[in-house]
Amino acid sequence: MRNIKKLHKAEYRPMGDLKTWSPMPTRDLQMIDPFIFLNHHGPQVYPPHNNGLPFGPHPHRGMETVTFIIDGDIAHKDSGGNYSVIESGGVQWMTAGKGLIHAEVSSSKFKKEGGPLEILQLWVNLPKRLKMADPRYKGLQKDQISVWKNREETIEAQVVSGSFKGIRGAFDTPTSVNLAVVHFDKGSKIDLEIPKTDNIFFYVIRGELEVNEISVPELQLADFSKNDEKLDISAKNDSILLLGHAEPFNEKVVFGGPFVMNSEEEIHQAYEDYKAGKMGAWEE
Repeated sequence: MRNIKKLHKAEYRPMGDLKTWSPMPTRDLQMIDPFIFLNHHGPQVYPPHNNGLPFGPHPHRGMETVTFIIDGDIAHKDSGGNYSVIESGGVQWMTAGKGLIHAEVSSSKFKKEGGPLEILQLWVNLPKRLKMADPRYKGLQKDQISVWKNREETIEAQVVSGSFKGIRGAFDTPTSVNLAVVHFDKGSKIDLEIPKTDNIFFYVIRGELEVNEISVPELQLADFSKNDEKLDISAKNDSILLLGHAEPFNEKVVFGGPFVMNSEEEIHQAYEDYKAGKMGAWEE
């Protein structure tokens, strides 16, 4: 079975009244190539007449954002002309490429009525050859996303990209990144085989899972070695897992706020291009 090198507990980093947990990057774990950043917002309940999510217009270049709406909703708008409101169970995938401006806020309905909210945003790196690709965006509601279930229907996986147990993901992506959100009933079990060449992203959103005889509680990220292909997963409680795997790019990564490039010079250029309006204009 594949060994776990270390468990990383998400750090609490609230943003005003928005509860936020982040297991990566931290001082102990910079990235799991090509997965570079995760913020886990909530769970929490917003009252009626709230301000909603605080993520107003901001730019990105050189990476992708994948946003999982567990509860609540998120209204996406970008400088490429895309707009959507994605609700509970839905997913947004934005390839920033050479750059665009976007905002992610709550819908007017959510701000008026309130309700439960839990949202995760994962940043996935782009290889050097794709960092200046044209931006694109796609949002899918829950019923538009591929699903795999076991025979007993005690495990349900939303197959977001790549494949899971032979089911193809709902999003066509520029790289071979596999992502799924897996819901477990207490006591359910599954065996998976993941190529030894792939890095694994294994984050327990809710509940507690045992993987290869190691317990992984909620808000913990498991960092795996590459000694074997096999994962044996069993659910100690009703649980939700964010599972990803991909071959690493093995390229230098430089962070510059919302930009992820291969050199400091490219980060500087990204800021200059943003100021010059090359990532699009924002219209309210």
